[in-house]
Amino acid sequence: MRKFLLPPLIVLFFIMESLFVEFVPPTVFAGNYILVPHFLISVILLLTIYGPKNYGVLYGFLFGLIFDIVYTEIIGIYLLLFPLVAYICYRLMKILQNNMIIAVLISIVGIALLELGAYEMNVLINRTNMSFTIFSADRLLPTLIMNFAFIVIVVYPLKKHFEKLVLSLDS
Repeated sequence: MRKFLLPPLIVLFFIMESLFVEFVPPTVFAGNYILVPHFLISVILLLTIYGPKNYGVLYGFLFGLIFDIVYTEIIGIYLLLFPLVAYICYRLMKILQNNMIIAVLISIVGIALLELGAYEMNVLINRTNMSFTIFSADRLLPTLIMNFAFIVIVVYPLKKHFEKLVLSLDS
C-alpha cells in the first residue's frame, strides 16, 4: 500500500514547490535575494537515503524530466542533474553513518550540487550573465538556508514513511 502512496507524495511536493514560488512574495525574505525552493529534490534525496535501493535515482529521472517539461525551456538539465545528485548522495551515504543529522547535511550538499550544476549549465549555454560571486551570495546561500529549514521540518516524517515503505517491500 505504501508504494502506491509514494508517487502522489512526490507529486504533492512538486506542486508545493510551485505554490511556494507563486504565493510567497520575494520581498518577504529581504528582497534582493533569490530563493529557490527545492522541495522536490529534497524529498527525492531523502527517498534515496531512507527508501528502497535505487528508488531515488529512478524518481530523479522521472521527475527531472517532468521538471524540465514544466519549468525549463531546455529538456535535459534537470533530467541529468536530479538522478546524478541522487546517485552522488546515495554513494556518500554508503560511506557515512546513517542518521538524521548526516541526512540533512547530505541533502543540503545535494541541493548545492544541483544549484551549481544548473548555474554552470546556464553559463555554458550563455543563458545567464550572473557572476559566480553574485550567484553564490544572492542565490546559492539564501536557497540553501531556506531549503535547510524545509528539510529539518520534513526529515523525520519522511524518514518514518520511507522506512515503513522499505519494510513493506521486504515482506
